[in-house]
Amino acid sequence: MTTIAVTGHTDLTEGTVPLVQEELRNVLREHQGELVGVTCLARGADTLFAETVVEAGGRLVAVVPSRDYRQVKVKPDHAHAFDRLAALADVVTMPYDVASCEAYEAANGELLKRADLLVAVWDGVPPCGRRGGTAHAVEQARSAGVPVVVVWPRGARRGA
Repeated sequence: MTTIAVTGHTDLTEGTVPLVQEELRNVLREHQGELVGVTCLARGADTLFAETVVEAGGRLVAVVPSRDYRQVKVKPDHAHAFDRLAALADVVTMPYDVASCEAYEAANGELLKRADLLVAVWDGVPPCGRRGGTAHAVEQARSAGVPVVVVWPRGARRGA
């Protein structure tokens, strides 16, 4: 069994989505068999990864950063995808009442604790001081000795 966690940008442009999806399919193809995908189910990279894991016949584990995450952070245009994927997943909710940097950092820690590999849908920009974000998760993984595969296909862009 291979457990692959994901971190990544939430603000991928519309044209970037199919590029990232194809790269994620390629990465997961290399790890077929008993695949477990671990994700926080955020919009963007997390959701694309979760959909690709399901498509590949893998099992999903959703790490939800806080008890209020669904109500406070999941916007109406993402709610259907979040709910659909959460219904397919084993859901682990972190012990925080409120979504915060501390909760996101703890969720990243839980992802990494479970992971044999971290897939980072990341443009390579270093952390800007914000803890719990993509660049910080990559730093944490590398420090913990978790292998990291960066997915940022040629032509990929982030939205404004």
